[in-house]
Amino acid sequence: MKEILLSTVSGFAVGVLFAKLKLPVPAPPSVAGIMGIVGMFLGYVLATRIGMR
Repeated sequence: MKEILLSTVSGFAVGVLFAKLKLPVPAPPSVAGIMGIVGMFLGYVLATRIGMR
């Protein structure tokens, strides 16, 4: 849980920094894009757990 909290806080800080420097966000600009990344991660985890790798 600590890793999730730390990564969320650091991601938030990086997002604020990018906004202040007027740089584009290095992530999909929509929830659908972010969910696509989450889906790829979950697919990878599932495939490695059931031995497809």
